[in-house]
Amino acid sequence: MSRISLYIHFPWCRRKCPYCDFNSYVLPKSKPELITGYVDLLLADLENEAKRAPNFNLISIYFGGGTPSLLLPSAVKKIINRARDLFSFAPDIEITLEANPGTINLELCEGFKDAGINRISLGVQSFNDEKLKAIGRIHDAKQAQDAICAIKQAGFSNFNLDIMFGLPGQSIDDVMSDLRIALGFALPHFSWYQLTLEPNTKFAAKPPILPHNEALWDIQQAGQDLLAQSGLLQYEVSAYSVSGLECKHNVNYWQYGDYLGIGAGAHGKITRANGGVLRYIKYFQEQQEQEVLITERPFEFMLNALRLYRPISYALFHERTGVTIDAIAKELQQAESLGLVELQSDAIVTTAHGRNFLNDLLEIFL
Repeated sequence: MSRISLYIHFPWCRRKCPYCDFNSYVLPKSKPELITGYVDLLLADLENEAKRAPNFNLISIYFGGGTPSLLLPSAVKKIINRARDLFSFAPDIEITLEANPGTINLELCEGFKDAGINRISLGVQSFNDEKLKAIGRIHDAKQAQDAICAIKQAGFSNFNLDIMFGLPGQSIDDVMSDLRIALGFALPHFSWYQLTLEPNTKFAAKPPILPHNEALWDIQQAGQDLLAQSGLLQYEVSAYSVSGLECKHNVNYWQYGDYLGIGAGAHGKITRANGGVLRYIKYFQEQQEQEVLITERPFEFMLNALRLYRPISYALFHERTGVTIDAIAKELQQAESLGLVELQSDAIVTTAHGRNFLNDLLEIFL
């Protein structure tokens, strides 16, 4: 039985953040019935995906968005229960719900836990009110801390906090303050990443003044030094966790594993019985599909796997791409000569230099 992940997209938010390029929209206050109708569409989409993958064992479910914490716990429970009817669940399945401060409280956290959620990912971004306002967030620092306390009080032993750096007008002291406050909550999982200006966003149209590259480098080095002392292990470019609580959903994605997608804008990737790889993206009434050519799979695999801070086995490369490691022998030798990777007898290991210059490493495989 094949192991697979399930992604469920919820497209609405209270407010669209100016840096966000995800498929998300402001939910009209006058039309709460949109959510009820959308849940029905998700359930129907789930039925269709089950026909596509009848013998799959779910290792993770991820409610992403948008702001999925705008869903009622009863709706989340209905979706999870239907997924359980249609698929086999791994005994240690990870079921994550993305949430934002200002949209959850203790009662909702308890409701989500009762619904079957066993991991919450909270989008805090900063504990500085001025910086939160600058990036268009709806919450303040107190609401962020209250939300973390509610998650812990509800009994979630596994949760993630998102914090960004490189915000408008942000100094290294501001960043270190955010990190110290976050680490004070004894986090099991932490995501720390740089704000980037994505195309087709408000920030792309009217860019704010962000810290310059030299300041960003200093911020990143200081932050990584502090996180290294925290006891959290960095297992991915922007992810840290206690041992054993790495995000299963994301690790499966970065290892070029298969995943189903339901909901508007959701993506999926399936390995067919004949070894072919299919990618698809959902729209409200249709979906687009594309076969990944065997010549494209090595780059797709490396693009994902190099994000992880762990050896990349040649066996996994062969399993996921359908070709042997010899297909990228020339590129690997070039990367090794530049000190970006170390080639072992059975695996590729990214060096510290390679991690610091990941884009340079990825370009070799284009």
